[in-house]
Amino acid sequence: MGDESTTLSQLKEIVKRYSEDRDWDQYHGPKELAIGVITEASELLEQFRFKSERQMAEMLADPKSREEIGDELVDVLVFLLRFSQMYGMDLSEAFERKMAKNVRKYPVEKARGKNIKYTEL
Repeated sequence: MGDESTTLSQLKEIVKRYSEDRDWDQYHGPKELAIGVITEASELLEQFRFKSERQMAEMLADPKSREEIGDELVDVLVFLLRFSQMYGMDLSEAFERKMAKNVRKYPVEKARGKNIKYTEL
């Protein structure tokens, strides 16, 4: 299983089966899933808290640290996939729509090399 050969639909189905096998539908309301996204994103952020650029580069080069970071990324992804699966959100369509909005908000000629909000461009 790799990014090049795995679809979002396949991942959604895996998360669906995993959750349904454990009878977790009852715990997966939109609020609970959104809380899960934030909780897991915070755990990802915790990996980098108080780290210098050099320390973070070392972490990303270390196989054990990379695995831990990957685990946190997947925890976030699982909640996103579950939310979209349970509530009929097509992530690919939403991605395409949101990226089109971002292109309009951050035109290359104004945003290139800047890390400011679109309202400040």
